[in-house]
Amino acid sequence: MDKNIIKIIDQRKLPHLFHIINIKNYKKAAKAIKTMAIRGAPAIGGITAYAIAQAAINDKETIFFKFKENIRKVKEALIATRPTAYELFFAAEKVENAVLRSENIKEAKKNAKYAADEYVKRSLWAGKRIGIFGQKLIKNNYNILTHCNAGSLATIDFGTALAPIVFSKYDGKNIHVFVDETRPRLQGARLTAFELEHEKVPFSIIADNAAGYYMQKKVINMCIVGADRIAMNGDIANKIGTYEKAVIAKENNIPFYVAAPLATFDRSLKTGKDIEIEERNADEVLKLMGIRISTRKAHALNPAFDVTPAKYITGIITEYGIIKANKKDIAKAFAKAAKDKNDRIIQGN
Repeated sequence: MDKNIIKIIDQRKLPHLFHIINIKNYKKAAKAIKTMAIRGAPAIGGITAYAIAQAAINDKETIFFKFKENIRKVKEALIATRPTAYELFFAAEKVENAVLRSENIKEAKKNAKYAADEYVKRSLWAGKRIGIFGQKLIKNNYNILTHCNAGSLATIDFGTALAPIVFSKYDGKNIHVFVDETRPRLQGARLTAFELEHEKVPFSIIADNAAGYYMQKKVINMCIVGADRIAMNGDIANKIGTYEKAVIAKENNIPFYVAAPLATFDRSLKTGKDIEIEERNADEVLKLMGIRISTRKAHALNPAFDVTPAKYITGIITEYGIIKANKKDIAKAFAKAAKDKNDRIIQGN
């Protein structure tokens, strides 16, 4: 956030146009999230944190309880934009709590900005750590399958699923990435390919339904995806199509890893069965880059995410190491965070 203006890259226009949007209030931030000008769980968390801080700084209310009510309304407007990505809710709660702990409006404004800054700094740190831990899994000459986009565009920087790949490149490993196009919004073909090209990582874009072919042929050595919400038993919600990739990987004895920070874990959910799945506009399926590809009377369904059960996941790459997708290992990761004096975000302070 620069001079109380949030600047974001309009991901809808990539890779053909690099356009910056200036977000001057929370309503524009909510619209950017809803229309997917910005997307990716950590990135959504970041803009949410800053949008609440921005609203606090700009609020002219002089009565404290009314000021806090205004911030609550801002928070509610932002978390109503997308129901599945947990970091949106997590970030909103952290900044709102910073306001509620304050003694007066002046302090609340300062605390809101500080909490947003801390949230974003931690997200940056977590992405780097995920890259460092995850790259140890990747061997020289590996072919890696990705699905959707979980690179720097979807986060604050470094990425989640792409972080181990980029760090492996930095380490001098010869790797190749199979990029699922990721229908219906083509985040793989448009965004992941854009990022890999920028990082000079060799890649091939494939149709979503070609992934099984390459896994069956034993061309792919491992899969790495991100996550939008993770239940405490290790079930994960990620972009639609993730579940089928995980099942096929299991069938072909190919390791399937999820890369995500602890901020993606929803500690209120025991299993993935309770994760709300966002249903998006049918036009995303019926149109391709704005061009209608079906009949005018055609009907479409458009779930944005699916849930992959923990039994299909080889491991979860977190900022506190690589853990198994089960309650015991997840609890150990949170215990490590609780002992880390610098990790105030996860601890709830």
